[in-house]
Amino acid sequence: MSDLDLRKLRYFLVVAEELNYGRAAEKLHIAQPVLSRQITALEGELGATLFERSSRGTRLTETGTALVDDARALLAGAAALQRRARTAGRQGPHLTIGFMPGLIITSVVRDLVERFPGLTVDVQRTGWDTQVETLLDGGIDASFVRLPVPRRGLQVTELLQEPRVVVLPTGHPLLELEEITLAVLTAENLLQDPDAVPEWRDAVLTVRPNALSLDRIGLPVVNTVEEKLEYVAAGRGIVILPASTAAFYTRGDVASRGVSDLPAGRVGLAIPADRQTPVLTALSEIAEREVGTLTAERVSVMDA
Repeated sequence: MSDLDLRKLRYFLVVAEELNYGRAAEKLHIAQPVLSRQITALEGELGATLFERSSRGTRLTETGTALVDDARALLAGAAALQRRARTAGRQGPHLTIGFMPGLIITSVVRDLVERFPGLTVDVQRTGWDTQVETLLDGGIDASFVRLPVPRRGLQVTELLQEPRVVVLPTGHPLLELEEITLAVLTAENLLQDPDAVPEWRDAVLTVRPNALSLDRIGLPVVNTVEEKLEYVAAGRGIVILPASTAAFYTRGDVASRGVSDLPAGRVGLAIPADRQTPVLTALSEIAEREVGTLTAERVSVMDA
């Protein structure tokens, strides 16, 4: 048997809680087929069936029921091990803070260190797929995240809202429009998980029902902002980014434009619910006070 994947265990626990793959996928912010594949893979690794699905719904098998408490204990133990390993041998108190691309947490870290002399703060860039995973695994102590995120086991404080923009290759015909709307973007290939931009997903399904299946065959698999922008510049598709992220990664071969009917994105601070300490409480207070410094002062978005 291969080593257990902690992420699959976390997915299992959400399905066990919801007993509905659709609701569990929404809670995890992943596509339902992806979740189903992960659970099937976990069952293969364990050599046991964890759920029974029928016309009456989804229910845990006897093995699945027995796994619930063990999985929770294993995940909690893994997180504690990560924290102990990360701090072993270090002198004085230590904190690791995660942040998503485009966010600037310098002033928050500076103020926190001033309030707690002797505190060492490390920072770690996270991604869409890791901003919560790394936190729950104990790899970081707190994280500035882009919402929505699964909130199980977390205390999340919403800090700010900011515009989201579409990034297009320079010279794209849509850049000539006076106003860009979601409707005009439905003909474009989205180079990211459609569930990450549900507004685009819902708009495109009204005109291209197969857009989330057949139309995505042949699209590149991209993970980082840098990869997405490379493919945009090459004319392979578009991406939707927070305005501060687009501004941070400014380059001459792509252009960012506002989308008039696209709601603002949200930024929050996530802290494990079971790790309330004076330092983390202070971090939350400082983040709320310094909210205006978390994104670039000048967001480079072309006026419509």
